[in-house]
Order: sequence, then structure tokens, then C-alpha cells
Amino acid sequence: MKKFRVTVNGQSFEVQVEEVRQGGQPVRPAAAPSVFVAPTPAPTPVVAAPAAPPPSGGYQAKPVAPAGAGAVTAPMPGVINSLKVKEGDDVKAGDVLLILEAMKMENEIPAPAAGKVKQVKVSAGQSVNSGDTLVVIG
Repeated sequence: MKKFRVTVNGQSFEVQVEEVRQGGQPVRPAAAPSVFVAPTPAPTPVVAAPAAPPPSGGYQAKPVAPAGAGAVTAPMPGVINSLKVKEGDDVKAGDVLLILEAMKMENEIPAPAAGKVKQVKVSAGQSVNSGDTLVVIG
């Protein structure tokens, strides 16, 4: 038998695992079959409190330029699912600019600062890589 430590929902357990054949027979006979699960206290992680929750509950992009100006870039590779703004629109910090689908998840990409949308450099259905410019705000 082999001993392993398994963490489930933040709680650690020590388990013993016995290897069995396809028919359910042990590979090597054990003296006495036993399964021991003993909870062990998990260390308490030290986590800093977030400054503020994301305005929409989705992915919160970090500002890439001074307030009111700059390019909003893709935080991860994915496909543009939908655009929520067009050139000339006024946006406030936190307004959703577009939806980026990555790994079967829809991520709202917010405006890092208030300003006017100068350029929308992507279109719906377009694939983007991490760091690609999506929207320019001025």
C-alpha cells in the first residue's frame, strides 16, 4: 500500500491506496485491508484583501496607460465573442468594452479608465493572442 496526502475543499487527508487488478483482486495480498482517512489541519493561508471587487464580476483588466488614454490589451488568448462599444463612444472606468471567450469562459474586458473610444482594433469572431491591442481609449 502507498500513502498519499489529498486535499479536498481546503482540508487535507492522509489516505492509503492499494493497487488492484481489473477483476478487483489486489496485486499483492495485504495483511489486512484497511483504509485510513485522518483529517489533518490545513495551514491557514495569508491572503491580502482585494482593493475592490471587479465592477461586473468578470475579469478586471489592469490599466495599461495613464487615465484617459491608452490601449486595452488582451489579457489571454481567445476569441472575441462580442463588442459592446464602437469608435466614438464615451466610456467610464469599468465599463465593459467587449467579451473575450477563452477556455470556454466568457470574460468581460472593462475599460481601465474613462475616455472616448478612439479605435476598435478587433471584430466579433476574431482570434487574439495575449497582449494584442483590442481597443484604444483617448
